[in-house]
Amino acid sequence: MIAAGQFLALYGASGSGKSTLLNLIAGIDRPTRGRILFDGVDLTTMSETALTLLRREKIGFVFQFFNLLPTLTVIENVLLPAQLRDQPPKDLRARGLALLQALGLGDRCDALPDQLSGGQQQRVAIARALINDPALILADEPTGNLDSETGGKILLLLQQLAVARGKTVLLVTHSLAAARFADSALQVRDGRIFPFSIAGEAPF
Repeated sequence: MIAAGQFLALYGASGSGKSTLLNLIAGIDRPTRGRILFDGVDLTTMSETALTLLRREKIGFVFQFFNLLPTLTVIENVLLPAQLRDQPPKDLRARGLALLQALGLGDRCDALPDQLSGGQQQRVAIARALINDPALILADEPTGNLDSETGGKILLLLQQLAVARGKTVLLVTHSLAAARFADSALQVRDGRIFPFSIAGEAPF
């Protein structure tokens, strides 16, 4: 059970099954047995169309490699998920600009991704994940392509999302230092889930 507003880390080595579990939670893959409940609804009973709508409207994704479209500006990248939902343009740009401002990128909205640092690109990706106001943020190794100082800042942002915005954040990581930013953690090992202590201070 993952509670609303919780910041949970899934910690484990490469190949342990972390990303597979993330795909199951997102409804990208289907389990061979058992159930996955999202807001009380069993994902295994949903059609592919319904799962696509769920991901679009209730889940925000943050990836290791940012996945920004290089020919779109920062604000265009942020607004893209909302435009795919056919949301009316009224106030949409203002919402995107407000997110970028909150993430310290208010002055870079018209820049292209290759004009930004790695940390700035990841903050754009976080703004994009938030534009549809999802209940759940799935972050798959979001600091794996960043130096430790920048990675620490990104993890603090994710931590603040859970606290200030009431978002549920699920962080997949192979880094114990990253896992320590979470409220609690589970270890994934050989495809199984175990309780895991993250006692200790985050080192960044």
